[in-house]
Amino acid sequence: MTSYERKQKEDMPVLAICYDFDKTLSPDDMQAQGYIQTVGCDVKDFWAESNQLAEENDMDQNLAYMYKMMEKARGRLLFTRQTLEDYGASVHLFAGVEDWFERIRRYGKEHGVLVEHYIISCGLKEMIDGTSVAKSGAFEKIYASSFYYNEYGEAMWPAQVVNYTNKTQFLFRISKGVLNVNDPGVNDSFDPESIRVPFRNMVYIGDSDTDVPCMKLVNSYGGHSIGVYNAQTEDKSKVYKMMRDGRIKYFMPADYTEGSDLDQLLKSIIDRTASNEVLENIHYQCKKENKQADAGSSEAQRRKINLVMALENSASFATTHMLVKELCEMTDWTSDEKETLYRIAVENSQVWCILGDKDLKRFYSRLLANEVLLSENAQKVTQQLNG
Repeated sequence: MTSYERKQKEDMPVLAICYDFDKTLSPDDMQAQGYIQTVGCDVKDFWAESNQLAEENDMDQNLAYMYKMMEKARGRLLFTRQTLEDYGASVHLFAGVEDWFERIRRYGKEHGVLVEHYIISCGLKEMIDGTSVAKSGAFEKIYASSFYYNEYGEAMWPAQVVNYTNKTQFLFRISKGVLNVNDPGVNDSFDPESIRVPFRNMVYIGDSDTDVPCMKLVNSYGGHSIGVYNAQTEDKSKVYKMMRDGRIKYFMPADYTEGSDLDQLLKSIIDRTASNEVLENIHYQCKKENKQADAGSSEAQRRKINLVMALENSASFATTHMLVKELCEMTDWTSDEKETLYRIAVENSQVWCILGDKDLKRFYSRLLANEVLLSENAQKVTQQLNG
């Protein structure tokens, strides 16, 4: 059985920022920035042909464009991994993208948060690999459509296809640290406190409907979804729709320069993550202590404690009688437990008012039977019973 390397939970909280690529980090589709033109096609005609192929053959649109890329390359250029990476090298990026990833990582580290960047794109992995930011190690992992290549580096068949619906699986992989696409560990169950990247510590940045399933998932579990739009065209129609439909929490121009609105928003999310995780850690410590305490006590002891707590909070005579009936079945009360029951009798008006009723009188009389030195509350209960 194959052994996969998995990321483990860190000492610092991890914030995973996940990006679409086309029109999120780059102003246009990556294929339309040189490749389509080189194989002799008009960009609009290429996408029209590709979508028609998908429609007529019940074909995934992403598989259709991958097929069309291979088909159009015949007789014009070698369709290899290197060719696609070379075209990726010429892909334009939005302002500030070049130094964004390291800058945000650095800010996170300074504020006690480990920031990781991930790509989840319907575009081509090989072209993304060819970009300057990917070559500089900006991304922890790139999830995108890709080809299988023979020993000569020639594309032979789709190896991976990423579409808008299956994008969400990669969020679960990132959350659990199970990054390899073939690792079945993504289906394993994890305790909430052992999850490497809780969804509340996940950011998804995208631009259109293909990002909606990921945005909805991240939003549903307390994360942060951001819609971006081209600052040059200022066309906000898509982000307005996503905001209207509750798919995103924020929208910003795709300006990644230092001090931009997007830059400040991400830094605010990092600040919030740092503060929130302090509270989460306290919560998990309390859960851990509670679990250890439960492990050291019997089921009968836990039931006794629960009944005493319920009696303390009883707000009706009927509930009080019901609880006392169950408490009467129990013996071996410790001095501290007896004192708690005396205090409840004095402080809870529901218990105090019916302390003379047959069942309550019998229960408290048994508690008092072997007492030598009566506490103040025990004396008050005695007086009420004898009154």
